[in-house]
Amino acid sequence: MLAIVIPYYKINFFEATLQSLANQTDKRFKVYISNDASPESPISVLKRWDKKIEFIYHRFDENLGGISLSKHWERCISLTNDEKWLMILGDDDVLDSNVVKGFYDNLSEIKEKNVNVIRFGSQIINKDGNLVSDIYKHPRLEKATDSFWRKHTGKTRSSLSEYIFKKEVYLKVKFKNYPLAWHSDDQAWLEFSNFQCIYSINSSLIYIRESNWSISGKRDNLEQKKQASLQFYNLLSDKYLSRFTKKQRLGIILISEKEFFDNKNFALFFKIFKWHLIKTDLFNLVKFIRRIYINA
Repeated sequence: MLAIVIPYYKINFFEATLQSLANQTDKRFKVYISNDASPESPISVLKRWDKKIEFIYHRFDENLGGISLSKHWERCISLTNDEKWLMILGDDDVLDSNVVKGFYDNLSEIKEKNVNVIRFGSQIINKDGNLVSDIYKHPRLEKATDSFWRKHTGKTRSSLSEYIFKKEVYLKVKFKNYPLAWHSDDQAWLEFSNFQCIYSINSSLIYIRESNWSISGKRDNLEQKKQASLQFYNLLSDKYLSRFTKKQRLGIILISEKEFFDNKNFALFFKIFKWHLIKTDLFNLVKFIRRIYINA
């Protein structure tokens, strides 16, 4: 069965999220709503939906999301029962009516392909629920590294809500703790899939809301996002470069090179030197050293 986990904090768009769950044409799912000590109680809203959605509600006394959002995701998941598949749905995101049906319609092939991570097509909505982007679709089966590379190069988008993943794999890996959980989902799909294929369902969509209340929509957290990105790309370079093509490896290392040249972060020098020496080639190592000489 499928568990849909909602880490609740903001009430602004929560009713639309619940409405989308009530509208599902396939009811084979259970909802777990975890309140992260929010000052905005959802009780009155939940009462309107307690006959239409099967859910379990829990309020945590301590706000953890403000300290570590990925750790909050993990404690929300810990409330689930014996469901084999998990979705973490934002409290402002919306499913189209056939998302759960799409999952079950494709489940036999997903099992046949031994896939751990599933994603849906997506589209961005604004605070008023209006569509503000094209539909993002994906290859039916795509290597996780290629999927990430398309996002890295701006050819697609990705966020937590449009994925379903195996609980047993999650329990082995968990989420990486980055500031604002920025890139925590990217790393999860690489690791949860064991760098193998992600299965896409493009016939059903998840509508991802961007607003002044969402982490992606806010502009006052850019420094935290930058630090998270640097940590993420450093870890990719340290542990997983060999999983990527040579072109992709160069693009990943360039993120750290930019930080080195922008801020004269000499702690990165030996790392970048090693990455080029082992994972790219002598030509790119010489290019890096030449840039240092030119910028000296």
